[in-house]
Amino acid sequence: MEDKNISRRRFLASASVMVGAAVAAPAFGMPAYIPNLRKPNSVFNGVQVGVITYSFRSLPSSAEEVLRYCVEAGVSAVELMGPAAEAFAGAPEPPARTGNKEDDAAARDAYLKTLAAWRARVPMKRFEQLRKLYKRAGVSIYGYKPSALGVGNTDAEVDYAFRAAKALGANQANVEFPKDPTQTKRLGDIAKRNKVYVGYHGHLQQTFDMWDGAFAQSPYNAANFDMGHYVAAGFDAIQFIEAKHQHIVSMHVKDRKSKANGGANLPWGEGDTPIAEALQLMAARNYKFPATIELEYPVPDGSDAVKEVARCVEYARKALERKA
Repeated sequence: MEDKNISRRRFLASASVMVGAAVAAPAFGMPAYIPNLRKPNSVFNGVQVGVITYSFRSLPSSAEEVLRYCVEAGVSAVELMGPAAEAFAGAPEPPARTGNKEDDAAARDAYLKTLAAWRARVPMKRFEQLRKLYKRAGVSIYGYKPSALGVGNTDAEVDYAFRAAKALGANQANVEFPKDPTQTKRLGDIAKRNKVYVGYHGHLQQTFDMWDGAFAQSPYNAANFDMGHYVAAGFDAIQFIEAKHQHIVSMHVKDRKSKANGGANLPWGEGDTPIAEALQLMAARNYKFPATIELEYPVPDGSDAVKEVARCVEYARKALERKA
């Protein structure tokens, strides 16, 4: 496995998607791409199939490495998790654990304060550079998911999340669904000021009306719907998509068994989640939110996360190119 701290120049030289050689990096260490890359395209029958970069958590995950995985898997759009983008932008590194609970907790608290201060003042230039880096390789960033939208985060951090999302080219900053409606009101108001949606993600707590209160609070409160978890919770994903599509900014796709069948997370095509039907509905109704691959089933022996994401892309392609 490649060293997590792979250099940007080594990334350019080693990536299998590169045709030819890399040229010297310009200012700020940002790699310069030659123009004849094999660019990915995961738009099928009008539906943008993307991936959340959490799917590559088993691999080294710098911003450059994640980009290489996307291109190798044939994915042309991403929901980008916070750590890779923030590291690219120069965020302070988290402290190493010592094994002493009290010392580690104190170091963590100090780090979070330092990170909050960095987020409040960081220029958006590096995030804009990251957007351009991805765009040159044929990958757009439609979502951003930093750890900056929680109850314990400052208003300045929340504002940063939306500004960074916009700088990355995203129309949404996503977060796990809060329990307190005061928090969805707070996030919705700050999202509105920035004209960037906040997509609330759900797990097994998802219900048909879970998001309705948040939707009523702000036109920028939206759903980062997870159809696999919704099926595992015992509900009909197609019914939800048809009824709430105008409030969905992105949809996580995974194949889980239904609640009655145990809810297991399985390779696509082996569970009870109506993935093909949902994708075909999106195409037929011209729904414009992306379908986001979230790789959560165990990676089989002999494979890796990139190969499994590529497998999901191929499943989506076949489903969307199937003749009715």
